[in-house]
Amino acid sequence: MRIFVYVLTILFLIGCSENPSQEQEDSQETPVNPETEAMSVESLGDNLDTPWTIAKHEDTIYLTERPGAIVQIEDGQSVQQEVDLEKSISTASEAGFLGFTLAPDFAESQTAFAYYTYEEDGNAYNRIVSLQLTDDTWEEQRVLLDQIPSGNVHHGGRLAIGPDNKLYATTGDAAQPELAQDVQSLAGKILRLNLDGSIPEDNPFNDSYIYSYGHRNPQGLVWDSEDQLYATEHGNNANDEINLIEAGQNYGWPHIEGEETQQDMESPLFTSGTEVTWAPSGVDFYDDKLFVAALRGTALLEFDLDANTQQTFLEGYGRIRDIYIEDDELYFITNNTDGRGSPQADDDQLYRITLTE
Repeated sequence: MRIFVYVLTILFLIGCSENPSQEQEDSQETPVNPETEAMSVESLGDNLDTPWTIAKHEDTIYLTERPGAIVQIEDGQSVQQEVDLEKSISTASEAGFLGFTLAPDFAESQTAFAYYTYEEDGNAYNRIVSLQLTDDTWEEQRVLLDQIPSGNVHHGGRLAIGPDNKLYATTGDAAQPELAQDVQSLAGKILRLNLDGSIPEDNPFNDSYIYSYGHRNPQGLVWDSEDQLYATEHGNNANDEINLIEAGQNYGWPHIEGEETQQDMESPLFTSGTEVTWAPSGVDFYDDKLFVAALRGTALLEFDLDANTQQTFLEGYGRIRDIYIEDDELYFITNNTDGRGSPQADDDQLYRITLTE
């Protein structure tokens, strides 16, 4: 394992659409946090194949790779673990082996939850399953939720276990915007499940997994110190969003986005606006701030919830897919090998920053 230490280079944030056909120049500058100038960034793993999610248990890190593997990193050593799934993983754009989170009792059960895309009878779907780890192989054990609408893009895919011990999942609109407003469809939603796959009795819609709706392509979930839920969401040609999520609420897509408003629809806490694109993905919470991985923004973004301000925390590493913070350590993964980036030597990589330097 080669360990690299980088001194951050301060660049200006350039944004364009996550969809290559909608690229747009960003004529605005985003301020860069001056405290990051002297921070060192350490590479913990390299030559990753389109990683999507970071999970961690004690000193062991697990990374999903979109083609269908999990990389375990422990004591400076990387091991690619096989994933045995019931369905063949889709190779459609943005699809594959996506969300992943460890069960609360992982130390004993060796169980995790995963979200992946597959194709069947000419249709594309996403499903949420439980996985069992045995001798460096993860095997699909149980389907918790199946036939979540999918398409050529907009799969959502983030999984997270909330403070209420429920499993939350983000789903995209499957490139069919009208589905986001349809509470009979699982597309364009944030879903809430019991860990056995059943519907929680206190969900906002009767006999439904839907927790919130009107989402285009949300890819990040996190709770703050007061157990408030936040989500990141890809806008349509800019208008990316950071939303405060409340049960049963409508977040507007496709009727409103960005700074637009409409009665009975929620507007975001932060938006990139009409001229800037972040393509936000993974998110985590630290010191009353949200730290967000930006793909087209090619940066880690920092949103101060108390001051209602935003700035660039780090850039210069290309597309960033996910972020994970534990104690004072911030981990992030690049996504330069996903077909939309410009891979450098040894990409993609897992990096670590110590936030208290």
